[in-house]
Amino acid sequence: MRTLIALALSTTLIASTAFAADLGPLAAGKPAGVKQAQLGTAGWVLIGIGAVVGIAAIAGSSNGNGGPVQPTPQQAITTTTA
Repeated sequence: MRTLIALALSTTLIASTAFAADLGPLAAGKPAGVKQAQLGTAGWVLIGIGAVVGIAAIAGSSNGNGGPVQPTPQQAITTTTA
C-alpha cells in the first residue's frame, strides 16, 4: 500500500512540472485567458477524482487478507497384501 501511494505521489509531482511549461510573458493589450482556463477545470477535477477512486479500488481489491480456503483433494490409497 505504501509503494502504491508513493508511486501516485511521485507521478503527480512529475506530471505537474510537465504541464507547467513556461510560455513566456503575456502579450501586451491581449486578454490573459482566465475565462478559458476556468472553463476547463471541471473536467480535470473529475479525471483526478476518477483516478484516485480507481487507485483506491485497485489497492483495496489487492489488499485482501487472504481468499477463501481451497479444499485439498482427497487421495485414495490402496494397499495390497500378499
